[in-house]
Amino acid sequence: MMKTRLFHKGISPIRVLPLGYLGVICVGTLLLMLPAASYDAPLPFLDALFTATSASCVTGLVVVDTGTYFTPFGQAVVLLLIQVGGLGFMAVTTMLFLALRARVSLRGRMLLAEGTGSGQIQGVVLLSQRIVALTMACESIGALLLSIRFVPLYGWGKGIWYAVFHSVSAFCNAGFDLMGDFQSLVPFVRDPLVNFTIMWLIVMGGLGFALILELIRKPKTKQRISVHGRTVLIATAMLVFGGGILFWLFERHNPDTLGELPLSTQLMASLFQSVTCRTAGFNTIDQTALCEGSKLLSFLLMFIGGAPAGTAGGVKITTVAMLFFSVRSLMRGREETEAFGRRFSRNALARALCIFLLAIAFLFVGAMVMSLTERGTACGSMDFIDKMFELASALGTVGLTVGVTEVAGVTSRLVLCVLMYLGRAGLLTIALACGREDAESAIRYPLGEIMIG
Repeated sequence: MMKTRLFHKGISPIRVLPLGYLGVICVGTLLLMLPAASYDAPLPFLDALFTATSASCVTGLVVVDTGTYFTPFGQAVVLLLIQVGGLGFMAVTTMLFLALRARVSLRGRMLLAEGTGSGQIQGVVLLSQRIVALTMACESIGALLLSIRFVPLYGWGKGIWYAVFHSVSAFCNAGFDLMGDFQSLVPFVRDPLVNFTIMWLIVMGGLGFALILELIRKPKTKQRISVHGRTVLIATAMLVFGGGILFWLFERHNPDTLGELPLSTQLMASLFQSVTCRTAGFNTIDQTALCEGSKLLSFLLMFIGGAPAGTAGGVKITTVAMLFFSVRSLMRGREETEAFGRRFSRNALARALCIFLLAIAFLFVGAMVMSLTERGTACGSMDFIDKMFELASALGTVGLTVGVTEVAGVTSRLVLCVLMYLGRAGLLTIALACGREDAESAIRYPLGEIMIG
């Protein structure tokens, strides 16, 4: 039996995770630049870097059409990057070491706990195995359902490959597609099977592995759903159905989006748009034709994203919920943040506020850089809301586009790459990794007062 240990020594776990994603991006970039990855000339470095970053960070923004530019080998590389990015490179690495009968060291378990968001070392390897099994099960069900539609359309070989690729891409909230001509799932806007299968996969991936496993265990344990679970489920339902209603109200008379569709298809397309903005990136209607109200709503949904410890991006539902709970408690005259008969620590509120403010800061820095470097260009002439839409799509690892990425210059594309990386690695993780770890001070300073409001 091999005695190899996984991650016995090295830098702190909080720094390994961001570096791990960088490593995956670098390997993906090199693979996509190989002549075997593309039909024509090898993919240029910047385009390969952008594509690898988008796939590894499960975003979906593209500069070349995935279905027509890449060979089956290139498409397989993209799919592998999506799967590693969706599961988390730590979970994938652990499965490989377990397959080789290598022992996971204490340090490796610490890294797994950080990567999966479990918060505890005990049982984290088993948790990783369950996460992988859950992922494979959901993706297999999705592929089976999609093959019912794709096999008759494309034949057995191509149909099954399309079903597998789009199932993985949907569950991992990536949004990459093989339909060609940058059209995503627009040809299937009237197809309930494709629409509801993709939506189910997106929601399952966006709920977070911990919550799904909790729901699976609930009939056996007969315990109440945790505060985290109730928060995620209620907020998800509100955002999905509330967003769907608002999209329908905004677009129902727009002939370029929903206006020419029957009512049942309008409602399905509106619901799909609301779901896909939760960091998936597929689209069944033309995003460039959306009215300003719909673009603003999309921006908000992309900014919020899905649940933590899953495949979704954004600042996360729980972050926004924590801030909402804090405001509500303050308005009720409560000194502590409360919800569902529980109170939350000041540290949890501070983390939520930190993530929220960092996201806003990075968005506006990105917008300023893009505005400065794109003056006089096709990208610079686009509306500010379109630029913010694209930046939120990158930071939220969504992948929806209104055409900014296509015409963006080198600097703007690098900005999008940085935002995609920050969105997947985690804003708070990056901040802690870049910060200095100080020992807790024994000094307790006098209370200070600052005028607020």
